[in-house]
Amino acid sequence: MSADPKTTLLALSPLDGRYAGKVDALRPIFSEFGLIKARVKVEVEWLLALANESGIVELAPFSDAASARLRKLADELSVEDAARVKEIERTTNHDVKAVEYLIKERLKDDAELGPALEFVHFACTSEDINNLSYALMLNEARQHVLLPRLDELIQKLRAMAHDYAALPMLSRTHGQTASPSTVGKEIANVVARLQRQGETLAGAQMPGKINGAVGNYNAHVSAYPDIDWPAFSQRFVASLGLDWQPYTTQIEPHDGIAEVCDAQRRIDTICIDLCRDVWGYISLGYFKQAVKAGEVGSSTMPHKVNPIDFENAEGNFGIANALFEHFAAKLPISRWQRDLTDSTVLRALGTAFGHALIGLDALLRGLGKLSANPERLAADLDASWEVLAEAVQTVMRRYGLPNPYEQLKALTRGQGINEASMREFIASLELPAEAKQRLLAMTPGSYTGLAEQLAREI
Repeated sequence: MSADPKTTLLALSPLDGRYAGKVDALRPIFSEFGLIKARVKVEVEWLLALANESGIVELAPFSDAASARLRKLADELSVEDAARVKEIERTTNHDVKAVEYLIKERLKDDAELGPALEFVHFACTSEDINNLSYALMLNEARQHVLLPRLDELIQKLRAMAHDYAALPMLSRTHGQTASPSTVGKEIANVVARLQRQGETLAGAQMPGKINGAVGNYNAHVSAYPDIDWPAFSQRFVASLGLDWQPYTTQIEPHDGIAEVCDAQRRIDTICIDLCRDVWGYISLGYFKQAVKAGEVGSSTMPHKVNPIDFENAEGNFGIANALFEHFAAKLPISRWQRDLTDSTVLRALGTAFGHALIGLDALLRGLGKLSANPERLAADLDASWEVLAEAVQTVMRRYGLPNPYEQLKALTRGQGINEASMREFIASLELPAEAKQRLLAMTPGSYTGLAEQLAREI
């Protein structure tokens, strides 16, 4: 989308204003045009299935040329075509009916397709078209935009985990100095989490239904009682690449959409966790940020390079998650067989995924500016010899020395421990020579367990 400054400056949502160019990949999917195009596709495919696969005697199978013309109408639907739908809607005051009328309008002069006009939208309630349309839209966004961007993030983090696999850093459990890790291992933790949730997002079913006004095929059976409508419905939904939902009221219950929203929300939550940790590590000086020529870090303090990408990402993930939480809680609820509260809520799906996409982009941009600061990491480790208390007391336990935890607690808690005092304590212990030597050779920077190995294996 070529952003017109006049248009973006007047946009109510930042997705169509400040961030318009960052959500172009989602615009053809979740916009009003995207919804209309998906509806046309479902209507066209339903008509084709009825003609070519149902055995309805009043509807002769379409020729290959006629089938191609129908699919072309759906595949090449233009913004002008969608505008015509909106023009029709001004009369019908019904958006799905307007799509039906557009298709009929385009077919009426076709010698082969014209006689099939009354089988457009045959036995369908609007929700039959809508639920399948939204399912197609979500599938497209998931497969072609969100999962590829998530994979990009995972690959970036994996590369960092490998690059920094052996670089020691001080852990800070409860904000206090704790057993050291490596920078790579801490990043590997995030990779493992994102991989798992990415698999959940990719594997979430996307159910769909096409079974009439209250889910019982009432109209279908009244017209053609001899057709196995549930089997036909199942084949049709599967042909769209969706999972068949056999039991519904008027609406598909949206549990599948809720599952996708929950999966994306967990991904966003992991990313928020990462943003906050990296923000903290930048504050500690563990990471440096590349300075981009011309950028201003602070409007008044010229020395600053603010972690703005991580802050931007965190904020956008938060907005997305507020919406995803509402979708997951609201959409599976519908009064009796149907109420329309889901209709307006579903239109905001693109807003949530748009903010999630902006968050992913900002996070990737921020990660691309980072470089570790080994000197600062080493300085913190060298000032924290008390972290070796865990290793010492564990070895003392192995060899049966009395009260190891209590002895180390008395030595380290609330006191300044340095290299000399720690080694003096170790030297005083009645340990086998090999064990004592191993402890004496240990430093905070070398006390990282299997962190390097774990980081390289991710």
